Amino acid sequence: MLDVVIIGAGPAGLSAAIYAMRAGLKTLVIEKLPLSGGQVVDTYEVDNYPGLPGTSGFDLADKFRAHADKLGAEFVEGEVTEIISEGKIKKVVTDEKVYETKTVIVATGAHHALLKVPGEEELTGMGVSYCATCDGAFFRNKTVAVIGGGDVAVEDAIFLARGSAKVYLIHRRDELRAADILQKEMLALPNVEVLWDTVAEKINGEDRVESLDLLNKKTGEKRTLHIDGVFVAVGINPESSAFATRLTVDEKGYIKAAEDCVTSEPGVFAAGDVRTKNLRQIITAAADGANAVTSIQSYLLTL
Repeated sequence: MLDVVIIGAGPAGLSAAIYAMRAGLKTLVIEKLPLSGGQVVDTYEVDNYPGLPGTSGFDLADKFRAHADKLGAEFVEGEVTEIISEGKIKKVVTDEKVYETKTVIVATGAHHALLKVPGEEELTGMGVSYCATCDGAFFRNKTVAVIGGGDVAVEDAIFLARGSAKVYLIHRRDELRAADILQKEMLALPNVEVLWDTVAEKINGEDRVESLDLLNKKTGEKRTLHIDGVFVAVGINPESSAFATRLTVDEKGYIKAAEDCVTSEPGVFAAGDVRTKNLRQIITAAADGANAVTSIQSYLLTL
């Protein structure tokens, strides 16, 4: 019988695995993808994780996984479809096997939100991308657009500006939501231009992205921007659909849980980007992993 099954191997799940192993808990981590790390793997540079300024997301994720491996955490690959509670026992159902455990940590993270405009789906992978660090090299010396106004969008614009000839940042409002230090860095770049109060209406192209139809929400003016690529950074959606019928979620689908990571289901905890919280960063995800295990230790004493 397992003490804890951790669903997801991003920063929250890996941190939970480390703390669970240090606590002497029989631990299993189920990861959906072959590579641990979650979204951080696709981050070119992480500059806000204490003690490791300028590290790459891939390297940071690798260090997290290596730490968990060193402590003896067990990892299996699979997609969890359901959690079944049978009194003090939880059954974690995957596409291949059912695991019995005393507790569960849901650390499934989140995925990129879509623009939902014509041409987006058809041209994904042919100029439409959701990961600048993954695909930016394909647009060296070309013209690209980044859509969004948060930290990720501004970071993407800064990253792309290093290799692209021209970068347009398209934002639907007249001010950005990104951190001030990021805004200042981006606005100082000579090859980045911000198009304020503007939304994308259509992505055009046959076998690749050729242009973007835009609308200025204040003036009503329409224009077509000739570009080679579109990078979408308009937010994330929680990976919670498999648990939404059993666990209480908010209007956006995030699992309701405070800093102790306790959910509406006794013995089930939520950590990282999938839970309700004000700040979704690597450091807060890692903290969630530690908090979730602390809550589990208290819970196990009641069994």
